[in-house]
Amino acid sequence: MSFQVINPATGETVKEIPVWDDATVEAALSQVAEATPGWTNTPIAERCDLMRKAAQVLRDNKDRYAQIITTEMGKLINDARAEVEKCALVCDYYADNGAEFLKDESLASDASHSFVAYLPMGTVLAVMPWNFPFWQVFRFAAPALVAGNTGLLKHASNVPESALAIEEVFRLAGFPTGVFRTLMIRASQVQKVIEDPRVHAVTLTGSEPAGRQVAATAGANIKKSVLELGGSDAFIVLEDADLDEAAKVAVASRYLNTGQSCIAAKRFIVVDAIAEDFVARFKAGAEALQPGDPMNEATTLAPMARNDLRDELHQQVTDSIAAGAEAITGCQPGEGGGAYYLPSILDRVEPGMRAYGEELFGPVAIVIRARDEHDAIRIANDSPYGLGGSIWTRDTQRGERLARQMQSGATFINGLVKSDPRLPFGGVKNSGYGRELSRLGIHEFVNAKTIWIK
Repeated sequence: MSFQVINPATGETVKEIPVWDDATVEAALSQVAEATPGWTNTPIAERCDLMRKAAQVLRDNKDRYAQIITTEMGKLINDARAEVEKCALVCDYYADNGAEFLKDESLASDASHSFVAYLPMGTVLAVMPWNFPFWQVFRFAAPALVAGNTGLLKHASNVPESALAIEEVFRLAGFPTGVFRTLMIRASQVQKVIEDPRVHAVTLTGSEPAGRQVAATAGANIKKSVLELGGSDAFIVLEDADLDEAAKVAVASRYLNTGQSCIAAKRFIVVDAIAEDFVARFKAGAEALQPGDPMNEATTLAPMARNDLRDELHQQVTDSIAAGAEAITGCQPGEGGGAYYLPSILDRVEPGMRAYGEELFGPVAIVIRARDEHDAIRIANDSPYGLGGSIWTRDTQRGERLARQMQSGATFINGLVKSDPRLPFGGVKNSGYGRELSRLGIHEFVNAKTIWIK
């Protein structure tokens, strides 16, 4: 049994990597368990220095790692390079700020001295997706390792070379053997790893069903978990918005990474007064995208990661059109080989259609008409998801007022929703719980231990 690396631009199988048997998994778990006490007791300054070296390894090998990403899941090569650079940025961020984030916090009490010490939990298992195969891992690994935890990675089955390359980064940076290991295992093997007493916590970025399974296993074993699941982010355009800017960002937000992003704008909620003008601008921007070879720097729309994902997306689109949605552009697979889908817009989407209630994980935007700002917020919150969202208005005070009403982990006013190492990242409702990045992210996998002295 093996993992297959299939180039989504061509459909060609370029490599096969064996799946581990139980004995190999056991050896890796034992190695990490053996390394954990020493890493926990390594001074924070040394851990931060090694994380800076990891950032340098990423930059030194940026082109090679980017080619792995593009070959495995089809990301545009320039975007793949940017992803590797962003991983280096998060490594630098925690190397620079980790000691401050983890320093003891004095608290007044009846003791002579009382404080909270932020101490590592042990070993954290990460179950990660394919859509940002380096970034999703490093935004967990950088804070977790700086905090003194060891790490285990179970990556998506279609990006095995990325998984092995990430382990290589930490090895080349000089991290002690066993501090970070990639497990070449199937999804069916994850439950046993979570249940293992040598694993102390788990984090997952992925689908809602996968999150429910991981959370159930972690809960049954009384282990901390963090979940970052699906999203159906609202992009609210009000009547006083800068429509040219909103449409330009709408194209970037919906079609970046071929629409395969949890925080991509997916539901474009537009007030009636300017809906026709906005949709016309949005359509022009979408139709200007050029599908092609993701290794070609002139290409602006890459293939989807797999044929089955493209086919599932197309079924959601055709079902929604049959239910009354209006196809504005695209709404068809691309011609020729590869997992291509045309940049698409569905207008006049309404409750009851698949496109209204489900996450469309690909290059399809849906437009929902709203009467006014109150109706727009109602529609935005009429979703089982709550990851990100944006509001477009020239009145920033109005935007802030409405942002507080939006049920999401983040709301951006007049800007592209994105993750930033300096800002907390995570969702509410079925988009998950817990936070990554920033000070909050490094505190997710530590023991906030009270120490009382008389």
